[in-house]
Amino acid sequence: MKKIVQILMVLCLIAPSLTHAQTNTSDVKIAFIRDGHLWLKVDDKEVKITKEKATYNYPPQWSFDGKMLLYQKEVAGNIRDPKGTSNELWVYDVATKKHQKIFHDGYNAKWSPIENIVAFSDGRVLNISDLTRFYNIALGVNDYEWQPDGKGFITSSSASFRPDGWTHTIIYTISIEDGYQNINDLTKNVKRLFVIPKEITKDDVKVDALNAGKFSYSPNKQWITFIVSDTPSGAMDSEMLCVISVDGKEFIVIDEVINDFTPKWAFHNSLLGYIAGEGRIVFGFKNKNLKVTELPATQTVNLTPQNYAELGFSWVNDVSLIVSRVPESEWSDDANKRPKPVLYLLSLTNPKQIQITKPPKGQGDFTPIFLPSINKITWSRQKDLVSFKGDLWVADPTGDHAKVWVHDIGLELYDFFPSQ
Repeated sequence: MKKIVQILMVLCLIAPSLTHAQTNTSDVKIAFIRDGHLWLKVDDKEVKITKEKATYNYPPQWSFDGKMLLYQKEVAGNIRDPKGTSNELWVYDVATKKHQKIFHDGYNAKWSPIENIVAFSDGRVLNISDLTRFYNIALGVNDYEWQPDGKGFITSSSASFRPDGWTHTIIYTISIEDGYQNINDLTKNVKRLFVIPKEITKDDVKVDALNAGKFSYSPNKQWITFIVSDTPSGAMDSEMLCVISVDGKEFIVIDEVINDFTPKWAFHNSLLGYIAGEGRIVFGFKNKNLKVTELPATQTVNLTPQNYAELGFSWVNDVSLIVSRVPESEWSDDANKRPKPVLYLLSLTNPKQIQITKPPKGQGDFTPIFLPSINKITWSRQKDLVSFKGDLWVADPTGDHAKVWVHDIGLELYDFFPSQ
């Protein structure tokens, strides 16, 4: 009887997503890193697509149409320091099976949401590559994100230190609607959207606004979330999650967060999920609460029970989420003594929270990602938070029919197509 009641509870939590047709995992392509090589899993068949072993510090990225793959690999030497390293940008064409290097040392590379061109940074220069050559778009850019229509960017400049103190961090929009190939004046299409106050305050927490980044648009394209941080060291312990309206007229400080966890919008509504708290994980598995804020009302609900901490989450639909959760505890240098997370299904409309995975002793379930296209939840099962690899699992949102999808996959070094 207890098992039946639990199943009914789970069905009530996720009923909206069960209305979709059940599909097979073969409908999703996976690009992933394993043992220094780039792999694809297509039609449930694994293929290694690189010949030489390399270091991959970032996950591969599918293009908007799934025909190409962007990947980045670390190589020895660079223009500034022969003893340093470079981050080469490469593109793989799935149909022709050809690899093409598009830049020798770039970072923060991102596909356009509407065509097969890649934006990336080189120093503080924002560029676009059409996979044949690259074009300068703007100078002094700290971080950026494509606008949803692919016709421009939301960007930020960092504060700089001057004799009279720090300048402001500023958010800009940059248009490429008239074409990016022949931009002669790199300031012409740049518009100042918002000047961030030098100090951001929420309750009794203060953060010096030296940087802004990790931009993300709400489903209705009316809000932009971003993270405000100070020095790199300080950002490890405390950052501030903020939201601005697309016209720059409304600015809202949401909550204190740390840079380990990325805020995520719900699929259709202006509901922003995030893990609030302060202090990096090595200071303890505590003060990490999953919260959801509704905009523009800014009503917030805390979904984490007392004495627990969250290590990751994913939306299942607009009212349900899955989290990777551990009991609160101090950090231990002994990996065997660190808590191992399990996955829970939560709802905004039901107080019941259901555990949906039971990893074997010594392993935990991390990085939940829900794939709407096949109505499945995925996660990484590994020995520890700092493990370099684990197994990628897949299951129904209830946790039923769980199985290993990919063995020995690099931790968070994978991407799905389609992901929505």
